[in-house]
Amino acid sequence: MLLVEGGHGIGKSRLIEEAVEAAAAMGFMIARGAAEEWRRVVPLAPLMSALGETPQTLLGSNRPADGVDLRLRLVEGLQARLEERAGRCSFLLTLDDLHWADPTTLLALRALIPELASYPMVWILSRTTGQDDHQVESLYEVLERDGATRTVLGALEQGAVAEIVTDVLGAPPSPELLTLVDGAGGNPFLLVELLDGLRDERAIEVVEGQARPVTSRLPGRIRKIVHGRLRGLSPATRHLLQVAAILGSSFEVNDVADMLGEPPARLLPALEEAEAAGVVVIDPDGLSFRHDLLWQAVRATMAPSVRKGLHGQAGRMLFERGGSAVVAAGHLMDSAATGDAIALAGLDRAVREVLPTSPETAADLAVRALELTAPGDDARSDRALAAVRALTAAGRLQQAVELARDALHAATSPGNAGWLRYELAYALLMSGRVAEAVAEAEQALDQGDLPDQLSVLIDHVLFQGPLGTRAHRRARHRAETVLADPRSHSEHAVIAAHMMLTDIAWSEGRAADGLDHSSEAARLAGDEPVRYFSPQALHACTLMDMRRLTEARSAVEIVAGQITALGATAHAAVPTLLRARLRLIEGHLDDAATEARAALATAEELGAHLYDPIATTVLATVALRRGDLETAAAYADRCRSHDVPGLDAMSAWWWAGWGPALVAEAQGGPERAIDILRTPYTDPAERCCLLMVEADAAAWLTRTALAIGDHTGAEAVTATAERLARDNPGFPTLAASAAHAHGLFHENAAALAHAAADHVSAWSRASAAEDLGVLHARASGGSDREAAVNRLGQAHETYQEVGALRDAARVRARLRGIGVRRRHWTQAERPASGWESLTDTERDVAILAAQALTNPEIAARMFIARDTVKFHLRQVFRKLGIASRVELARLLAEQHSA
Repeated sequence: MLLVEGGHGIGKSRLIEEAVEAAAAMGFMIARGAAEEWRRVVPLAPLMSALGETPQTLLGSNRPADGVDLRLRLVEGLQARLEERAGRCSFLLTLDDLHWADPTTLLALRALIPELASYPMVWILSRTTGQDDHQVESLYEVLERDGATRTVLGALEQGAVAEIVTDVLGAPPSPELLTLVDGAGGNPFLLVELLDGLRDERAIEVVEGQARPVTSRLPGRIRKIVHGRLRGLSPATRHLLQVAAILGSSFEVNDVADMLGEPPARLLPALEEAEAAGVVVIDPDGLSFRHDLLWQAVRATMAPSVRKGLHGQAGRMLFERGGSAVVAAGHLMDSAATGDAIALAGLDRAVREVLPTSPETAADLAVRALELTAPGDDARSDRALAAVRALTAAGRLQQAVELARDALHAATSPGNAGWLRYELAYALLMSGRVAEAVAEAEQALDQGDLPDQLSVLIDHVLFQGPLGTRAHRRARHRAETVLADPRSHSEHAVIAAHMMLTDIAWSEGRAADGLDHSSEAARLAGDEPVRYFSPQALHACTLMDMRRLTEARSAVEIVAGQITALGATAHAAVPTLLRARLRLIEGHLDDAATEARAALATAEELGAHLYDPIATTVLATVALRRGDLETAAAYADRCRSHDVPGLDAMSAWWWAGWGPALVAEAQGGPERAIDILRTPYTDPAERCCLLMVEADAAAWLTRTALAIGDHTGAEAVTATAERLARDNPGFPTLAASAAHAHGLFHENAAALAHAAADHVSAWSRASAAEDLGVLHARASGGSDREAAVNRLGQAHETYQEVGALRDAARVRARLRGIGVRRRHWTQAERPASGWESLTDTERDVAILAAQALTNPEIAARMFIARDTVKFHLRQVFRKLGIASRVELARLLAEQHSA
């Protein structure tokens, strides 16, 4: 990755041309693209043009449903095309002028470049500095941290200036000439223009083999050199160039002809004159200004009011011509006046067109349309609603919340007010402000007489909120009413009803009922586009809670496929989050942490933080088990930052309370932990929820309560765990959790042995074995010492295997207390490099990559996320001292032949 930046005329484009020429000579496949100012509202335009693709070719013939976010599908399509090409030969892709790139292009680059890092592929990105391009700067910073080389092209040194003078004038410069051309500031383009100007005015002479200036006076101010090219042109050519400059640095003859009201044939003489003057370049792909400085010089010849009027004319021409309104909107945004009906119609249509592929652009267009709408205009409320939706889709959640609240104060239509309040609730929900979201949704319900579709959507907001609220009680009644007569209600209403009843069943400890409802919601949802939490994701969560891991794994893969296919970009982090939790349950700490970090990065990119506490809880737990208490505490603090006051939901405890409580116990003992997690000891409903969601909670709560002498609290937890096991006989994980708690509370060795054998998670089995070992060690008589050593040894070995180093250290301390010493690790240390240094997972990834499987194919084969594949490939390359899949395939071939 090469990241190039510098001022106008400094040589960025020329550097790319030289790189392309060198790559072509070496047999590279080459793709070139560039962003343009007036096409920055066209999603993915630079990448699409570079690869010769369109959204239609990437998406196929199936027309997506209205409102579906297509960004994930388009990026996946681009990735497939790039993998196909880079898999055949070395590949160079260059993208120039990224300071004008659209937001979806920048989002795609942030995903694609790391994703394709293991392919024989070179990226060269270029931008002009001094522009308002904080998003490009952010992209550059991310890629630089990931290993990209960043090159800033500055002013030429005097030696290079002297070489250019020699090239242009055919003789080396005298000191006087070098002093004179200092006015170009070391800018190559301006330097050459200055030298051409001096030569054209016969202001240079060659004396004794040196080029000398005839006069010390520059041929006009340096910036006027570029304008000098225009002064000698005919009025007709200057007018043509001015109109063309409004259309962009590249333009179409037909567009210029329409603007001028002339047939294209009449423009040929002017175009030929402009080409002869070196201002315009004519090639098979169209026409363009020879350099951005020339384009900007032409634009600078027009007063701002003239430019604004011509932009308005261009926008209307493109809009009335039909086709896409997006490019027209780029002109209309800055040229329209308040109440301009044609401009507003164009912006409205452009918002609808671009929302699926670039919500950020749609948000800018929608906000601008709202600004241009007169206060008394009947369409103002509709435009406010469209702007809030676009801002939410773009991840600009705080702006969406503020705009929605302002619009609600001014709303005159009850129907629009209901939709605005739902959009406000949804934006609050996605930003993690769950209690506020629920309050807004409840207020919408209180208004009454809502359309069925809106009521369903509000139900889905409430589904994410606290259990036991008034809204949930009302929602339960509605859900039961819907399911009593499902044919009289929409399918979305039936799905929402099943999801709501899943949550309620879980809060009441009815596992079979909850799984039935979540399974039916997932089945009914099928491949329908969803804006809310995926029914299949809910089903995956319930399966994980009950430790049905094989079924959960399949459900997560379905979720991942659906979110990409349906374009639910706001929920793009959900499959990665689910995998993170699943990998933690399975004891794969490295994979769990990698998935969780990737999910947080995705959420940050999209501005959707509703599910962040799941990722931070996983990361806190991983760090705690490894013994890194400082990191665990940092993640625990992030978990608690999402614990909104007033959020009395047990559904939030695993997210925002469970992880911090575990860390608090490790840092400050059981008293400090109970200060955080006191409610499950006193509230039966919340205790029931926590024990349903977290299989290790029953034992932990019992052990912690007993440690501070809270016999009543420990008894309540144990009784609840035993009731759940008794009421749900088909769920072994509840039985194992109950046995674990019972064994601790009653000091019952048989119950603890049951838990040590039947817990699904290896870490949980080790925890039960440790508790059993401690019980044997406390018992009087020598016969129990051997049992204690065996059980503690079993716990130590399992903790070591799953990487729970802190827990293993604690068990070693217990063993020393009864006179037994254990090594920290009984297996041979891995070497630092070479094939034997690879872990089992790294070796599997390496073999599949060498077989030419793509990252998505490897991820699907191994049930890990793409980010995890990338992480392991980087580790493989580092340990093997290689840089690409080609080298990996060769090394593996040598490994097999050895």
